[in-house]
Amino acid sequence: MSAKILDGKTIADELRAKVAAEAVKISAKLGRKPGLVAVLVGDDPASQAYVKSKGKATEEAGMASFEHRLPENTSEKDLLALIAKLNADDAVDGILVQLPLPKQINTARVIEAVDPAKDVDGFHPMNAGKLATGLPSLVPGTPLGCIIMAKKAHGSLAGLDAVVVGRSNIVGKPLAQLLIAESATVTVAHSKTKDLKEVCRRADILFVAIGKPEFVKADWIKPGATVIDVGINRVPGADGKNKLVGDVAYQEVSKVAGWITPVPGGVGRMTVACLLVNTLRAAAARAELQAPNL
Repeated sequence: MSAKILDGKTIADELRAKVAAEAVKISAKLGRKPGLVAVLVGDDPASQAYVKSKGKATEEAGMASFEHRLPENTSEKDLLALIAKLNADDAVDGILVQLPLPKQINTARVIEAVDPAKDVDGFHPMNAGKLATGLPSLVPGTPLGCIIMAKKAHGSLAGLDAVVVGRSNIVGKPLAQLLIAESATVTVAHSKTKDLKEVCRRADILFVAIGKPEFVKADWIKPGATVIDVGINRVPGADGKNKLVGDVAYQEVSKVAGWITPVPGGVGRMTVACLLVNTLRAAAARAELQAPNL
């Protein structure tokens, strides 16, 4: 058996095309383009590249992109003041504060300061609570992307045995809630799970988000299962240069799985596309317009 590839680029491009089409309609009703602002504190190269790619994707989707780049020594007070200003700015529909933040800034306090209606990362406790109780909310982009990819493979997820390896607030927990909403049977596994390998082997769909390079092996996989790898790890390659690998041993697992996501080119591509979805949804909700058809 050789697994079919869930191509994140193709799926993300399809989603971004839908966002662009809906952005035209919403812009006409708003009299302006939906706006996404990214706030970056410090000069981390990876964060800078990520913010740049988000800005480009936002503009390509027909929305307005704004950036605030602040020095590494920015105080928490100054960052909170900027967020308060952005909360009050009617041209801004989505606020994204790039993480991680410098050590002098309390991340939880910053997340809570963002207006939940503009929280396109889906990290605010109010949005997390709405997701947990089944109410409409903005949800984190990576879990949303995982669900979209899983539905590309299966159509309906109802009744399927889904195992999520990882319990972070950014991926594992919201992903489990989204799977419950899809009527899947959900197990959340983690470092303290007894016989983790056997738990994974019963999954129809296995989501892995633990940050350990190539941790999940072929004998962890039910033959024909769908494997969605959220991990992105830099490891030394045979040529001495760093390469990107996931949390799943791709080469061997792809011989057992029915569907699999590559790294790179899998879930990571979906995260930015889903951020655009959230910005569009936030713009529509703030203007009390019908939710976009995505």
